[in-house]
Amino acid sequence: MDSLSKIIKAHPLVYVTRDIERATGLEPGNGYFIITNKTPYSEKIQVEFPENVILISEKKVADHKDGEVDDSTLLDTHELLSHADSRPILEMAKKKDGYILVFKNTKKIEDICKGMGLKILNPSAELSEKVENKISQIEWLGELSSILPAFEVKKASEIVWRKGASGGKNEKDGEQKMIVQWGRGHTGDSTILINSKKELTALQTKFPERMAKVTEFINGPVFTSNITVGKDKILYGNISYQITGLLPYTDSPFATIGNDWSLTHSLLTERLLEQYEGIATKVAEKMQKDGWLGLFGIDVIYDTEKETLYLLEINARQPASTTFESELQTENSTFGVTGSTIFETHLFALLGLPMPEKIIEINDGSQIIQRVTESLSKKFEKMSKKGHGGERFDFIEFEAKKVESAEFRVINYTNTTHNADLQRIQCSRGIMETHNKLNERGLRISELLSDF
Repeated sequence: MDSLSKIIKAHPLVYVTRDIERATGLEPGNGYFIITNKTPYSEKIQVEFPENVILISEKKVADHKDGEVDDSTLLDTHELLSHADSRPILEMAKKKDGYILVFKNTKKIEDICKGMGLKILNPSAELSEKVENKISQIEWLGELSSILPAFEVKKASEIVWRKGASGGKNEKDGEQKMIVQWGRGHTGDSTILINSKKELTALQTKFPERMAKVTEFINGPVFTSNITVGKDKILYGNISYQITGLLPYTDSPFATIGNDWSLTHSLLTERLLEQYEGIATKVAEKMQKDGWLGLFGIDVIYDTEKETLYLLEINARQPASTTFESELQTENSTFGVTGSTIFETHLFALLGLPMPEKIIEINDGSQIIQRVTESLSKKFEKMSKKGHGGERFDFIEFEAKKVESAEFRVINYTNTTHNADLQRIQCSRGIMETHNKLNERGLRISELLSDF
């Protein structure tokens, strides 16, 4: 850690991000700066680190005829990078031969950094897109595509409904389910469960020429982990159970809404854990061979019928669970558990420093995300129509205080887009009893959020 601190102090590192929570895996200070949007949560952090947290208060103009500003419409990373208020810190980093870091790199961000003469640490946007896109990923994996569930790639109009061709029966009509995935998407929106020929026909009518990946429906729990690739070493983070599609936290069945690190070993046998590690190693070594540095994540599903694991997704970026895993690791280090946090290893790898020996192990802790559902959107819309848009934030803050009173940690977001993060509730203990079933602690959170 000393070598990391020294290089950042000499060559400042500026993390530019839409949501400050992505960047707080390392405490601001001693050459580490964060540029982000001004929100109630980021203001709390700036109070602690006023010199190293730069908040941008400008918002996008919402799509209203009167040009009204929607307080929830925050600037994206590329807009924060280009903003005049960011220039002093960016220029300071440039003069000291410092670096820029973002949550997920894009071609637009690369072009802005190049135009400003800034050095961005993230792997190339081109490689990120190739690996993460569900269509191009298949070609990238090559022979490793055998670790994916059986699939076909074709235009939506060419998908054929076959009874008995897929796993998992529809209890209502005895037909078979299939999964259709577009190349790109966010929080499960690119993944569509097809229950009937009628549903498939409707999808084909809407997107006939769109290329899709078609797989059988697999019934079983999903697990995820964060992995850091260095030039000469790969470090594997802690495997968590992925909380997915749970009502009332989301109305999208494939949206990821949290992690539970306490459940993994009760759901996966030693044989399955070894298989998971084998999948993680194959993907990580392929990433390393192609020049990837830093964090990425994998999602793996357990097919309970076939009693085997399949790779579902590769998140070619810093995964969203990185910060909280790092915080749980930091907490464990106070009890004498040795190693580095997953966020620290991300920085070691990106800066080309010798990688730490190991990552701090954790086997407890959880977080669950309340996303913006259709019912919440309607509630917020009613508030806005009555001219009380501010009531939305008061309402969210009130709900957060109820949860915090039960000694859970809450991060509020100002998002209004469907399925975007609204609240992130975190706990040092697990909240899941088993797959798709909350334990007493998790049920308590749901009870406290019943007004949602």
